[in-house]
Amino acid sequence: MSTWLQRAAMLIPVLGLVAAVAAWRLTHTVRQALAVLLDFLFAAVLLRLAAEPSWNSMVLAAAMIALRRLLGAYRSPL
Repeated sequence: MSTWLQRAAMLIPVLGLVAAVAAWRLTHTVRQALAVLLDFLFAAVLLRLAAEPSWNSMVLAAAMIALRRLLGAYRSPL
C-alpha cells in the first residue's frame, strides 16, 4: 500500500469519529451518529481495498454495507 493511501486510511476513521460526535451533538440521535461513522469507516475500507484487494477486505466492505443499509431501513415509530 502506498504511503499516502495508508495515511488516508488511518486518518479517515479519526475524522469519522469527530464527525459522528458532531452529528450526535446536532441531532441528539445515536442512529444518525452511527450512520455518519459507518460512512467514514466504509470509505477507509474502500481505500484499503483499492490498495490491497483481498477477500477479507471484500467481506468487511460487504458487512459494512449491510449494516449501513440495516441502519437506514430502520424507521423510528415517531
